[in-house]
This record gives sequence, structure tokens and C-alpha cells, in this order.
Amino acid sequence: MTEGADRGGNALYGPQPDVSGAAGYPDAPPRVGFFTDTSVCIGCKACEVACKEWNAIPEDGLELTGMSYDNTRGLGADTWRHVAFVEQSGPFGGPEAAQDVTADVAADVDVFAAASRLGTGTGPAGPVSPVAPDGRTELRWLMSSDVCKHCTHAGCLDVCPTGALFRTEFGTVVVQEDICNGCGYCVPACPYGVIGRREGDGRVWKCTLCYDRLGVGLEPACAKSCPTESIQFGPLQELRERARDRVARLHAAGVTNARLYGESPEDGVGGAGAFFLLLDEPEVYGLPPDPQVTTRDLPAMWRHAAAAAVTLAALVLGSCARRNR
Repeated sequence: MTEGADRGGNALYGPQPDVSGAAGYPDAPPRVGFFTDTSVCIGCKACEVACKEWNAIPEDGLELTGMSYDNTRGLGADTWRHVAFVEQSGPFGGPEAAQDVTADVAADVDVFAAASRLGTGTGPAGPVSPVAPDGRTELRWLMSSDVCKHCTHAGCLDVCPTGALFRTEFGTVVVQEDICNGCGYCVPACPYGVIGRREGDGRVWKCTLCYDRLGVGLEPACAKSCPTESIQFGPLQELRERARDRVARLHAAGVTNARLYGESPEDGVGGAGAFFLLLDEPEVYGLPPDPQVTTRDLPAMWRHAAAAAVTLAALVLGSCARRNR
């Protein structure tokens, strides 16, 4: 059954302050989630390793893609955490700007420009490298650890015919692999392309936000292993407040491109349980700019279908009546 269907009102899109209560947990703890601050992600992949180790996820290939230093490509049945490596070139600000920013936060540091000056002969370290006319490569890496968003309105959950996907008391969305029949309806229902079917198995798998660890008071393995606290775990409302303060500090430090993604209850999925601080447009990180839960238009679709059925029935009855006359 669609979560919240017995409480009245719209359960398919829009703000939903109490997802656990709507799912049948009247005394649920505060909703929890992830805040991923990409401005301090160093791409170490400790979160990927910890996730695989704790959840006994099969390896999904150790070969580089040939496009970057990323060897896992994206989220799927065998990758519940994916650290993206995004290489960019452009005018990202000089060393002076980088020094100003790093005095307060770790962000937008042009390490390639600094490295290009080492041991080459003008200025403090020698002449400028000939890589670019002014000696600067203007190259940076944006790194981000992606994960299932544990949406407020989860399309995967709404379309599951067996109840294999369920909402937990913590507000997260979990797959019960022993109930999943491998129908795959949930795969296209996810606006983020997170959930996938495991090759040779047929069932779907995705991040559980370490549901087994939450039940005994532990934080998820990925957040526990993150050395820079890029992945932060806690009550969702507290994380949203912390994230807004972080963006304000970044803007004050001159990082004007910093923005939040997925934190708003007014977005197309009613707000994500795992949201991000980004330093560029969502598309740069492989995220949809305006995700919409795929079940959003179901009420209108059923109304149109009902109207079409009534119209068809009226035409058939009219035809029969004329034939009888």
C-alpha cells in the first residue's frame, strides 16, 4: 500500500513532515539521513570500502573507466556508495583567492596551478610552467560521494508490488531481499537511477542506510569511515540547519557557487533523506537538476483513465441502442 494512504491528503508528492508516522510508526524517533559536504571530500573512497565490507557487497570491477580515476562508474546493485571524480578546467580563481578560502574552509583550491610552479624558475619556486600561456593549468577536481537519497516520496517504494521495499521507523527506505521477486518495477521508478538489479541474482539492491547499525545505536559505516566528515549522519532537520550554515560560511569566504541539493521539502521528491552541498551545477556531478517522483502524476492519470473508460462505455451503449432501434 502507498505510504500514508490511510491518513488522507496527498501521499505522492509535496512536503511530508512525518514520513515514519505516515508509514505506521506513531512513536518513531526523529528522521535521520546524510548530509554530504562535497567541498571537503578528498576522494579517498573509504566510504565505498566501508559500505562494501559492512554489507558484504560483491566487488563490481576494479578497472579504470579510461575517462577519470573513477573505477565504479555509478550507483547500482553492487555499488551503494559511489565517489565521483569530476575534472574541470576554467577560471577558478588564483592562488590568492585559494589562500583566502582555505583560511576558513577547504574548497576550490587550485592545486594544479600551485604544482605547475614547483621547481620551474620565476617567483618563489622558479619560472612558470609552459602548460598554459600564463603558466596556470586552471584544473580542479570536484569529488562527491553519491548514495541513495531515501526520498520523502520514494517512487521505488510506491510501485513495488510485493512489499519488498518498506519505510523504516527512521524514515529510510530499505529493500527486503528475501521478498523481492525481481520484477524490476522500482528500477525506472527512481528519478536518480540509484536502484539496480544484481547480475546473476535478478533481485534489486541499494543502500539501506545501514538499517542494522541504526537499530543498535551505531552510525552508518560510510559516515563512520569518512576521514574529513564530508559524510555527516544525524537527525535530518539538524543536518539541514547545519548545511545552510555551511553554505553561508562558504559564500562569505568567496565560494559563491556553493549550493544545496535535495534538502528542500518543496522539491520534486518532497526532500531527500540524503542531500548534498555542491560546488557546481547538479548535472556536473551526474545528478538530475529537477528530480520528480515518478508516481507524482498517478492521481491525474487515474482520473484521465476513468474519464476515458466512462466515455468509451457511453459510446458502446449508444451504439448498441442505435442498433436495437
